[in-house]
Amino acid sequence: MENKNISLAFTLVFGIYLAYIMFFSPTPPPKSEQVVTPPVATQTQDQEKDSMAQLPVEVVEKPVVEKIIPTEYQNITTRDITVENPFFKAVLSNHGAKIKQFELKKFPATQAADSPNIFLVDTENQKMATLGISGSEGILFSSEAMYKVADSDGRIEIGPGGSKKVVFSTVQGDLLINKTYTFYGDGYKFDLDLEISNLGATPLSGSVQAFLKEPWQSEKEEGGGGFLTGSFSFVGAATYVDEDLKTDSVKDLGKASVAYEGNIKWTSFEDKYFIKALVPASDSGEKKVFLEKGENYVQNRLEVRNQTVNPGKMIQLKLLGYFGPRDTDNLKLVGFKLEEAVDFGFFHIIAKPLLEVLKFFNSFVGNYGVSIIILTVLIKILFWPLTQKSYTSMKAMQKVQPEMAKIRVKYKHDKARLNKEVMDLYKKYKVNPLGGCLPMVIQIPVFFALYKVLLEDIGLRHAPFMFWIQDLSAKDPYYITPVVMGVTMFVQQKLTPTTMDSAQAKILQYMPLIFTFMFLSFPSGLVIYWLVNNLLTILQQYLVNRKAKAAEA
Repeated sequence: MENKNISLAFTLVFGIYLAYIMFFSPTPPPKSEQVVTPPVATQTQDQEKDSMAQLPVEVVEKPVVEKIIPTEYQNITTRDITVENPFFKAVLSNHGAKIKQFELKKFPATQAADSPNIFLVDTENQKMATLGISGSEGILFSSEAMYKVADSDGRIEIGPGGSKKVVFSTVQGDLLINKTYTFYGDGYKFDLDLEISNLGATPLSGSVQAFLKEPWQSEKEEGGGGFLTGSFSFVGAATYVDEDLKTDSVKDLGKASVAYEGNIKWTSFEDKYFIKALVPASDSGEKKVFLEKGENYVQNRLEVRNQTVNPGKMIQLKLLGYFGPRDTDNLKLVGFKLEEAVDFGFFHIIAKPLLEVLKFFNSFVGNYGVSIIILTVLIKILFWPLTQKSYTSMKAMQKVQPEMAKIRVKYKHDKARLNKEVMDLYKKYKVNPLGGCLPMVIQIPVFFALYKVLLEDIGLRHAPFMFWIQDLSAKDPYYITPVVMGVTMFVQQKLTPTTMDSAQAKILQYMPLIFTFMFLSFPSGLVIYWLVNNLLTILQQYLVNRKAKAAEA
């Protein structure tokens, strides 16, 4: 195999990869136990179809608490309760005991000084609020029920290291339902526990569902609206089942609903930088996840089937929620392999270490743009011997081309003799036809992995570099770096030895223009990486060419 196709093949492979990502590339009740000031409002969904998650179930063999006067659960008025810690502000409603607002206090929506914060949940439509829970068959209750909450001023504040519970309770038929949120002061995680007690005289059997709901409008599919932050990354439902990450884009769910069953660790709705995840906190119960897209929402429904509540007993369903940044450090703290939600694709084994190195550099320099440059230089140094061998081999191949052309003409009708003469020519000049190809191939996974890291890492969101580049996750506002990158690619192309025929050379000469056009809308952090890599490659090729000229002299 000759070396003449190296540059063209590498460039085309990367171009096809980027193009794929761009264009192709969810009766009287017992008294509730200690009730702490409740967090905010919720809204519920009545239809089993209209809701999300399934909860694992644990049967607790203890009698139901003494019954409360039924009137306490009648004529309940709507209340909102606000829960706030250093990381988020949540509003819950006793209508369905659901979350109707969830604001991330450390993530402004834009870089403007007066920018509002990101809201992962923000709705006044009760049916669009999230974390509704319902039951079916014998365990029948509505996700839109009105819940009684403990007396409070409607506001709860939690400091670092602290925690607070909010308990909602309701009675429907022979069922007493307690829905308890536990919020913490140190992050984005919270617990959601459900107790279903049988106040009647006969066993009740059925299923319980919990719902993660995402309001959805068509403009979001075009990269705008909500908390979506880019059109080059996955947006949709992600579910970790049987040690495998399953992703279903909103577009795909619009075509057909999806169901998963097995060892379900969690289900979520995510975009480029943020995630809303629901985790079954225990392993009991037959669980399934149903994902669907309605007219104006996307929904994950987690269902626990075949549950039985005996008279005077209760079942407990335990969930854990995480509404926050899609960041590996925070997700690891939650456990349950939630960090697998950050998916770097086929080359994730390489991408994850690269991300850690990038974070390490940034912890010292405090500038992600500088950190990207340092990481690019480090990678170039590590691959310097390989690329040096590649460029040297390409230069040697270029040297033998005149004689190679003569051999091809002379023996064009005798392939056996042609191959023998070519091999003899390689031996004479000590040229390895694979010497320029293999070193380049080895580097391709690293290039792709780093590409995914720079595209997905939330650390680059609103991270300034210098001068006019004040957001490494956004495109260059003046398109300066993509244009300069295209120029460096053209210079690199001119310096790189080639043995291509005229047709291949014509195709390759358009690559700088094509890449420049593609990179115009890419995050500036990614463009900086590619630009710096081009400059280092130009330097290395210049040194190789100079050495070759000195040897000839």
